[in-house]
Amino acid sequence: MKKIIFKNFLEETTGFFILTSCCVTIIVWVIQAVNYLDFVTEDGHGFKIYFLYTVLSIPKIFNKLVPFMFFFSLFFELIKYEEQNQTIIFWTNGIKKVSFLNVVVKYSLFFLILQLLLSLVIVPAAQDKARSFIRQSNIDYLPLLIKPKKFIDTVERLTIYSDKKEKDKLENIIIKDTFSTTKSKIIYAKKGYFTSNNNNNFLVLIDGKILNINDGKTTSFNFSQTQINLSNYTAKTTLTPKLQEVDTLKLFNCLFFKQNLRSNFLQENAQFVFRCENTKVQKNKISQELLSRAFKPFYIPLLALIACFLLLKSKNSVGYNSYKFKIFFVGVVFISISEIVIKFFSSNYYKSLLIFMLPFIFFILFYYIFKNQFNYKKS
Repeated sequence: MKKIIFKNFLEETTGFFILTSCCVTIIVWVIQAVNYLDFVTEDGHGFKIYFLYTVLSIPKIFNKLVPFMFFFSLFFELIKYEEQNQTIIFWTNGIKKVSFLNVVVKYSLFFLILQLLLSLVIVPAAQDKARSFIRQSNIDYLPLLIKPKKFIDTVERLTIYSDKKEKDKLENIIIKDTFSTTKSKIIYAKKGYFTSNNNNNFLVLIDGKILNINDGKTTSFNFSQTQINLSNYTAKTTLTPKLQEVDTLKLFNCLFFKQNLRSNFLQENAQFVFRCENTKVQKNKISQELLSRAFKPFYIPLLALIACFLLLKSKNSVGYNSYKFKIFFVGVVFISISEIVIKFFSSNYYKSLLIFMLPFIFFILFYYIFKNQFNYKKS
C-alpha cells in the first residue's frame, strides 16, 4: 500500500513538472526568439539560421527553469494533497513524515542528475552548435537591410551607402572596406546590383572608381564593372565561442592541463576557437563557469526538503496560509542564492569550496530542524 501511495504522488508531481516546465519554457522561448530577430533585421542572416539558433536555445532555457519548476511542482502537489485531505492517507497507513521526506529527497536526486546532464553536456553542446550556424552563415538578407541615404555597417569592416534603391538595384554607391587602422579601400560606383552564384552573394558595381589607402598613401583606378563577394565578409555577430558554449571537458583540461592542450588549440582557426590562456582573469572565469555548471543542481535536494516543511502543518492549523507563503518565499530565496553566489566563484580553492558546500550545509541544518519539529509535534 505504501509503495502505491508514493508511486501515485511521485507520478503526479512528475506529470505536473513536465506540463508546467514545458509551458513556461515555450513562453520564455517565444519571448527570447523575438529578441533574436536582430540576427535577421540587423545582421542580415537568413530565417533558417535564425530558426535553428533559437531552437537550440531551448535546452538552456529549460535548464535555467528546472530548479524553480521542480520546487513549484512539489510545493503545488503537497498543498493539493493537504487541501484534498489526501495526506491523511499517508499518516493513517503508518507513513512517518520523516520517511516521506526521505522518499522525496531520493526522488529529487533524479532531477539533480537531469540538471547535471543538461549543465555539463547538453547545454554547452547546443550553444556551440547554435554558434556554428552563425559562423557558417552567409549574409543572405543584406540587400533587404540597405536603405537609401543611410550608412549600413551591418557587415564587419564594410560600410555601404546608396543614394537610391529599387529592388536589388542601387545608384550612387559609396563603399568603405576597412582592413586595418592604416589600410582601407573606398569604392564609388554610379550603379550596382545584388546577385548570387553557387550560394554566394555578390554586389556587382558598374562605372566607378577605387581608392586604395595604405599608410597615408593613396592610389586610384577606374573600372567599368567589378564585383564584391559578400561571402568573404561576416556579420558583426560574435563568432568566437563564449565560455558558456565551450565543452566542459575542454574547460577542465584548460584549467588543469593547459600546457598539454596549447598546441591543439593553435591548430584550429584562431578566430573561431576557444583559446586557452595562462592568465588569472581567464582562470577565474573558467573556474566560475565550471563550478556554476556543477553547483546549481545540488540545490535541488535542498529545495525538496524546504517544500516538505509543508508537511509539518495541516490546513486546519492557525496561520497555515501565511506558513505556505513563508515556505514558498524561503524556496525562492535559495533559488536566488544559487544564482547569486556563482559570481563569487574563483580559482581560489578554499573560497570556492566553501561556496560549493553551502547547499550541503543548509541541507543538513534544515533536515535537523525538520526532525526536531517532527519529534516536538509528536511529543
